Amino acid sequence: MKNNIKVERAKKDLTQAELAERVQVSRQTINAIELGKYNLSTILALKIAAIFETEVNCIFELEKNDWESK
Repeated sequence: MKNNIKVERAKKDLTQAELAERVQVSRQTINAIELGKYNLSTILALKIAAIFETEVNCIFELEKNDWESK
């Protein structure tokens, strides 16, 4: 899954640590999400979208391989 959290953070002038604090996760979790190495919960995706005042699908985008069985 692709995401544009880093871009959205820059628009709001937020560090990974600041975003992490607002959504109640570790900075390492935000870093892993940005790198595409963490499958986040729906609740966390909704919290992040709320911080950026946008819809979830404006931040996260499924890729072709996300549709394939693992």
